[in-house]
Amino acid sequence: MVSFDKKTQQTFVVNAQSGQIDVINSQDIDRPLLAKHLNVKADIKQHLKAQAGAANSVAVYDGLLAVAIEAKNKTDKGWVAFYNTQDLSFISAQVLGALPDMVTFTPNGKQLLVALEGEPSEKNYAIDPEGEVAIIDIDWHNQGLITTTQLLNFSAFNRGASRHNTLPQGVLFNGYQATVSQDLEPEYIAVNEDSTKAYIALQENNAIAIIDLKQKRIERIVALGLKDHLLAGNELDGNDKDKKALLTNQALLGMYQPDSIATARINGIDYLLTANEGDDRSDWVSGLSQAECEQGHLYYHLEDQSCADDIKLKDAFSSDVYQPKLSSSQLDLTHFAKGGSLANTVNRIKFSHSMTLKYGDLDGDGKVDRLLTFGGRSFSIWDMDSNTMVFDSGSDFERITAEKYGNQFNQSHSKLKAEDRSAKKGPEPEALTVATINNKTYAFIGLERMGGIMVYDISQPNQAKFIQYLNSRDMSVDPKDNKKNKNEQGFATYQVDAGDLGPEGFKFVDAKASPTGTPILIVGNEVSGTTRFYRIESKQ
Repeated sequence: MVSFDKKTQQTFVVNAQSGQIDVINSQDIDRPLLAKHLNVKADIKQHLKAQAGAANSVAVYDGLLAVAIEAKNKTDKGWVAFYNTQDLSFISAQVLGALPDMVTFTPNGKQLLVALEGEPSEKNYAIDPEGEVAIIDIDWHNQGLITTTQLLNFSAFNRGASRHNTLPQGVLFNGYQATVSQDLEPEYIAVNEDSTKAYIALQENNAIAIIDLKQKRIERIVALGLKDHLLAGNELDGNDKDKKALLTNQALLGMYQPDSIATARINGIDYLLTANEGDDRSDWVSGLSQAECEQGHLYYHLEDQSCADDIKLKDAFSSDVYQPKLSSSQLDLTHFAKGGSLANTVNRIKFSHSMTLKYGDLDGDGKVDRLLTFGGRSFSIWDMDSNTMVFDSGSDFERITAEKYGNQFNQSHSKLKAEDRSAKKGPEPEALTVATINNKTYAFIGLERMGGIMVYDISQPNQAKFIQYLNSRDMSVDPKDNKKNKNEQGFATYQVDAGDLGPEGFKFVDAKASPTGTPILIVGNEVSGTTRFYRIESKQ
């Protein structure tokens, strides 16, 4: 994650390796200088006598820097810490909920919002904190800081609670023995232009929560629906072994499951943009027994002796891998078997066992008609007033990268292996931001795995147009060679230059605030640990 302070012309970047904040002097973006590291762990230890984990997110407004910090044990309560960007001094830190994952100021600077993801403990879901959103009122005058905090959770939506019946049918739940408020995990926050509404990405749940910032109340939860990959324009490549860039229609329903989101007000209407990355919860359930696993509608991988949700179609036909003891947890894949009507479905594709079990039977005959897959491999534009999608980029990202790289597309960000991500989530769009330049509105979308930035003109949201694809990755260099390099502190270092890898966070800086006097885009790359500055030139 990355942010920029126009007062000091400094860029603040979360260092994924060290868990610290890198402070970059950005007065000359052609020669940016690493000025300092903010050791947030040391500050939490010194001032709060507590053990912090990694910093996850940063945001700046008017010389005030906010940092989201998880606890050493991620299921414990974390913090938001405040710093003065003028002298980088620590101001204060505030205890919040579990796993502060993203932080953002409202456009008017009067509130700070923190997504408290509340992920469960790994392997067995032994501890599962509630997901929450912190709304912090900010009174900041460059000398003193006064804050007032309210935490919002989703307990009113629990079964038997007052708002449970308002939950849309399409909100997806598969947390092991989780209540609704535990299952909903805020991932990312976007705020509308006039600072009245916040939109919260509930990634694993394929949903968006909308918060009224004046009333400090969850207004409603919106289900995003599923993407039909049988429709023209929604083709994908689900085969990671054929050594071909081959996009086809498949009997799959993609769960959009956005990571980053952003808002844009166009012609007086608030639109929400989503980067449809996809995610699963297999890491949190791997230690469950077979009985526990199947009770949660997951599956037990017999060869690996572990519980999971993501399963390859070919493995679902292997008795060495898939042999549920509980009949209610058994997928009936007759249509996908040899001789079935969907037998030509690519058998390398990974899909969600639990969600396919629940939603994959479209006609109620007990047989699966569609496999539910992770992510939309796209970005979407939504009119949130009417809960309507007005645009989706369909198969653009895979088609464009396939045209550029051939069968070397759908790479991972950590190694050089053709089509490594085809059977999983493809290019995995993750980073996202919106910018208005010369009276036109643009979307910038980062592809986490393949790398690079997709640029679209969204001035007419229902007719968004592809403009450009940029990727500084060097496809002749294998990034995995960097795993061998560590510094004195034991952190991985980037010595084998494969270009930028894993764009994780974007920050657009308009011409008025920019050190160049022109708009710039700052990109923080998680895997390579690099920060890149792009000048933006718009043709009139």
